[in-house]
Amino acid sequence: MTNVQPPPLCGVLVIDKPLGRTSMNICAVMRAKLRRGGAPRGIKVGHGGTLDPLATGVLVVLVGKATRYCNQIMAGRKRYLATIDLAHTSPTHDHESEFVPFVPQRADFQAPSLQEVSSAIEGFTGTIQQTPPIHSAVNLGGARAYMLAREGMEVPVQPRTVTIDSIRVVSYQWPMLVLDVHCGKGTYMRSLAHDLGRSLGTGGTLEALQRTAAEPYTIEHARSFHELPESLRQDDLLPLPPGLRDPASKPSATPDVGDDQPSAEPPPPGG
Repeated sequence: MTNVQPPPLCGVLVIDKPLGRTSMNICAVMRAKLRRGGAPRGIKVGHGGTLDPLATGVLVVLVGKATRYCNQIMAGRKRYLATIDLAHTSPTHDHESEFVPFVPQRADFQAPSLQEVSSAIEGFTGTIQQTPPIHSAVNLGGARAYMLAREGMEVPVQPRTVTIDSIRVVSYQWPMLVLDVHCGKGTYMRSLAHDLGRSLGTGGTLEALQRTAAEPYTIEHARSFHELPESLRQDDLLPLPPGLRDPASKPSATPDVGDDQPSAEPPPPGG
């Protein structure tokens, strides 16, 4: 009697990534759960866009043949809920390094009004030039920028073109500003926090970051990482979204490889 082999696994897991976990760690945990569910030892698992360890929210995990669509998923629009502290700065523009209190240069300094904040934000929407943080996973001649920065070396990070579709003020009470940002691939929320602060004449560092969407998936599609079963099977996977181009036989991106380094946003690092 001939044993009928089940079709190879293929699909998507949308995970609500918790604070402190790297994107690659989430992939490793998903692989272990899939193997406990009967997947072969060499099952491919990758993600469609890195989230920093200090960020939470939507992480799209691709399983099996779905990893061939990695680049297309990564190129989708992203949405973030970014909390910015305008009273502090930090070398990494987030909690990866020590916060430094902002010291006004003028004795008559007043916190910017909501109208001033809204006006400044207009300069960061559309197609703009943005310089990634030096503490990022940008590849500079074979070395990651953050590695050079940690060694005290000069980090020649160049501005790059990114697209920010919209920025909406969710709440503002000095010094905390919460923004809803809809943007394209490669936009660094840490750079946005820093640059917006400079535009306002204040500090500017990322207090918290949640990815609320990685199109076509939203936080409503995401499953809690801590509530996942011990084993995962094909029935636990979502189908690939419609409209993807059929990739070549060679994977469009190497599974489990990405800009998943300390202080690296989704390249969207951050990232």
